[in-house]
Amino acid sequence: MRFAADLHLHSRFSRATSRDMTFDVLARWAKIKGIRLLATADFTHPEWFFLTKEKLEPEGNGFLRLRAPQPPAEADLRTIAFERDEVHFVLSTELSFIYSKKGKVRKIHLLLLVPDLEAVEKINHRLVGVGNLRSDGRPILGLDARLFVRMIADLCPRAVVVPSHIWTPWFSLFGANSGFDAIEECFEEMTPFIFALETGLSSDPPMNGRLSALDKYALLSNSDAHSPSRIGREANVFETDFSFNGLVEAVRSRDPGRFLHTVEFFPEEGKYHFDGHRKCGVLLSPREAMAKGDLCPACGRKMTIGVMHRVEELADREEAPAGLRVPYKRLIPLNEVIGQACGKSADCRSVWDVYFRFIREFGPEQGILTEVPAAELARLQPETVARGVERMRKGLVRIVPGRDGEYGIIKLFEEEDGGGPAAGQMSLF
Repeated sequence: MRFAADLHLHSRFSRATSRDMTFDVLARWAKIKGIRLLATADFTHPEWFFLTKEKLEPEGNGFLRLRAPQPPAEADLRTIAFERDEVHFVLSTELSFIYSKKGKVRKIHLLLLVPDLEAVEKINHRLVGVGNLRSDGRPILGLDARLFVRMIADLCPRAVVVPSHIWTPWFSLFGANSGFDAIEECFEEMTPFIFALETGLSSDPPMNGRLSALDKYALLSNSDAHSPSRIGREANVFETDFSFNGLVEAVRSRDPGRFLHTVEFFPEEGKYHFDGHRKCGVLLSPREAMAKGDLCPACGRKMTIGVMHRVEELADREEAPAGLRVPYKRLIPLNEVIGQACGKSADCRSVWDVYFRFIREFGPEQGILTEVPAAELARLQPETVARGVERMRKGLVRIVPGRDGEYGIIKLFEEEDGGGPAAGQMSLF
């Protein structure tokens, strides 16, 4: 069975998340986006786990579905027909680890996928003695990540631990501020338990392919969404048995016949792609930052070192080898394309009106962005939306890279065909 999966997001009990992050709303948005399998998120939080058991029922294959879907309050969502078998959930959570190792404070985020509610209960029971699970949907634990992996291996050997957004500066495996230079440094004897890594919004497979040490790992892409409309902005597409075991084996195998491709941001759009200092309005490439000793040229303080800089530091190849095992597709969320086409903010009411008109006419967003012919899309106004989708598919975009916690700025129409970079090429300001 072919399906798209978004395995990392957060509930309304996590910091800085929308109150609309509820199962009924998430299920509707998953259908709109073209996501068949969605993370439950935050199963360590007692109240959210209670709601998980109340709202969802196990299907017997390691996934869950809504017991009785309820119509959401938002009028746009109510216009989308929904059956409970159209979207399923996998038990998932992210945890934050802050601890000292070899004289340095480490801050690591790990994603955890488990096959059943009983395993969640065992894991939560053990973690209650480690940290305050009620404090946040993504709890902070003062536990060595290696010891956590050992705990999970003992409690639930079928569980999957995935280091989250491995390059972001502040909380990640390779983060410039508090991470490691090698996977083995972090997990030591538990390294063999890790077989997948999450690339994060600010990196993509070719960037990760510059490190030969990562060749044996599957690279996952997920939305890390904090609001419903953000789910699916990165995702994974599989052709495998629709079950927890089928999902895990497809990921572990890295077989492009089963793990078809990942859906990626243009990594320059991510919040930490380049180096910079937001307060001073400074944006620098890694080479420019290195030439200045990583200090802000405006105020003299150390800049936030971005993902591309960190890749340059650890890379042992100039570029990824040809023919990455699992292919990828770079996409721009449809509401952003429409916003560009209309000259408006991607999240304004009129843009969402156009967005839902396209969804009702052509189906899920993933299909609109990748499969529906541009000539078909042009049947709906404004026609510039179809042209924007076509330019995105060709890579004809210009981007001011993101830095220091601020998303990059994508421009689809600044250079029309024939007046800009060669067809299919992407250039940066």
